[in-house]
Amino acid sequence: MYEGTPPWEIGRPQPFVEALQAKGEIVGDVLDIGCGTGENALFLTGMNHAVLGVDFAAGAIAAARGKARTRGIEARFEVADALDLGGLGRAFDTLLDSGVFHVFSDDDRRRYTRSLASVSRPGTRLFLVCFSEREPDWGGPRRVTRDEIRATFGRPWAVERIEATRYATLLSDGGAQAWLASIIYVGRPVSQGN
Repeated sequence: MYEGTPPWEIGRPQPFVEALQAKGEIVGDVLDIGCGTGENALFLTGMNHAVLGVDFAAGAIAAARGKARTRGIEARFEVADALDLGGLGRAFDTLLDSGVFHVFSDDDRRRYTRSLASVSRPGTRLFLVCFSEREPDWGGPRRVTRDEIRATFGRPWAVERIEATRYATLLSDGGAQAWLASIIYVGRPVSQGN
């Protein structure tokens, strides 16, 4: 997809990321999962966050690093698998998923929550944006319901809110109908054993 311009590469941060930042909801060290060519990560770095952007696509990471150099921004980008984030070896305060969750199968969704937990500590907040079932089926990623988000992010996660938003794309002026979920990592349940 990165040999051309994917429809999600809009040349600026997603509007919901700008809004979350303006409201002070993005805090501390940030992991941008599926960062693509880095617009969200570069924006948040410019807002004084320590940001690591990761993507499975080496071409996207190369482009993100190039943008950082050109703009003189000290953002970090690494090739990484969203289903195996434990190899990063650290935890973050804020996790950002801008259009990753909706590409996973049911089995991979379970792997994803475990992977996210491996880079979280109690209080880490995940902001997840995915196409909603309200978006007409013109192709593209899976559509997701609020109930699917809640079912996927049970303990050790707690869903704080799920609200309607738009995911900006090059395919539509208004963007795709999406859900923005705020999900907090509460930690592993305490064992009731001896």
